Amino acid sequence: MAFGGLTNDAGDGDNAEINMIPLIDVMLVLLVIFIITAPMMTHAVKVDLPQASSQPNEVKPETIQLSIQADGAVFWNAEAVDAAAWKTRMATAAQQIPQPEIHLRADGNLAYRHVAQIMADAARAGLSKLGFVTDPRAAR
Repeated sequence: MAFGGLTNDAGDGDNAEINMIPLIDVMLVLLVIFIITAPMMTHAVKVDLPQASSQPNEVKPETIQLSIQADGAVFWNAEAVDAAAWKTRMATAAQQIPQPEIHLRADGNLAYRHVAQIMADAARAGLSKLGFVTDPRAAR
């Protein structure tokens, strides 16, 4: 019997059901409080702001194509350079703002020590944007 009287005639012990009415009362009180306080939280000062249109000034970094042939010849943007020349060019490129991106193209038959030397020189000069260019069609 869900709703019994004050006397327990059956003698089966305490009522184990949860009384939901106090919980519902608390939820209704909280709902009323939120309904009343919500318009107060959106209080703002109305200001007539001027209208302006502007485009962001995005400066794209320069891209440097650094190619290394199988015989170890190095090309800076399709111009042949020696070790001293690419080191000085890397040092001047590191000073530019924004820093240029270096796209490293190395021949597949090139010894890795040449690529590692170029990477070490770029890091020593302060260049941090270095990417490897590959040919995805050759991987098939």
